Amino acid sequence: MTDRFAKSLSVAAFVVVAASSSAVAQENVLNLYSSRHYQTDEQLYSNFTKQTGIKINRIEAEDNPLLERLRNEGKNSPADVILMVDAARLWRAQIDGLFQPVKSKVLDTRIPANLRGKDDGNGSEWYGFSTRGRVIVYNKASVNPEDVSTYESLADSKNKGKVCTRSGSHPYMLSMIGSMIERNGEAATEKWAQGVVNNFARPPRGGDTDQIKGVASGECGVAVTNTYYYVRLLRSNKPEDKELISKVGFIWPNQKTSGTHLNISGGGVAKNAPHRDAAVKFLEYLASDEAQGYFANGNNEWPVVKSAVAANPALESLGKFKAENVSIATIGKNQIAAQKILDRVGYK
Repeated sequence: MTDRFAKSLSVAAFVVVAASSSAVAQENVLNLYSSRHYQTDEQLYSNFTKQTGIKINRIEAEDNPLLERLRNEGKNSPADVILMVDAARLWRAQIDGLFQPVKSKVLDTRIPANLRGKDDGNGSEWYGFSTRGRVIVYNKASVNPEDVSTYESLADSKNKGKVCTRSGSHPYMLSMIGSMIERNGEAATEKWAQGVVNNFARPPRGGDTDQIKGVASGECGVAVTNTYYYVRLLRSNKPEDKELISKVGFIWPNQKTSGTHLNISGGGVAKNAPHRDAAVKFLEYLASDEAQGYFANGNNEWPVVKSAVAANPALESLGKFKAENVSIATIGKNQIAAQKILDRVGYK
């Protein structure tokens, strides 16, 4: 029996028991639907239970299956909180009306306005709790970093045969391209996407770690990746990871112009949450300095709360950088236009 299946059975068993439990008992549980699958989050959740006495029952799955499950469950869903790991996915859940409005001075005060999303039509509302940068890595032996210092440079003819990415349709890429649409417009972004396709070293495949490995091996000259994949390798004690990372250079893109694209991990209270008070309490906990520290130190993400401290030397070693100033909610909305562009240029 897999851990994920066991967790699903645990939540199913909870639903049966909860139906016959008292209202008081129900206040001491929280049903979490999460696409975060990081072992380091265990401490995040267990600390919430220690502080509040509220037990967390989890279902973990990739975003699309999780969203489909929520749609199918409808009003009968036991979900209290939904956590997603990308702006495009959060926007999808938002327009599907899977979240509900939340009134919380804690969240409104601590979470920056550009890291929130709200649909005024259906009231669906979510908050970002951590950020990660979409950065450029390059092969130190074969690529001049000045030739790949911006996202736009990946489409330059000088980089023909050098560029590697994961699938353009992956939400991480859709969010990055959605950001480019917001900054540069659809026409310029389509021209860029065509240039990237022309410069591919190989067809898009694999995850972000595979892109870094491709750069280190020389199969790729340059690639894009989320920062926490890179930092994981930096923190690794495995000799093969140390050798790999020694061959790869790191760039904060667009530092002289728009800044580096940021994506988020975030969530909200499920539309039909049976334990709404516990759900709000959990979201407020995620905005606490302590929980924000777990995001930074456990999964190499940046806190969104200014007062939180990231005591992570590997993450800090990346240095200060200029981040783009684009609404995360707007990036999510642009994913449909982004996908159409990718389809037109053959960016698989």
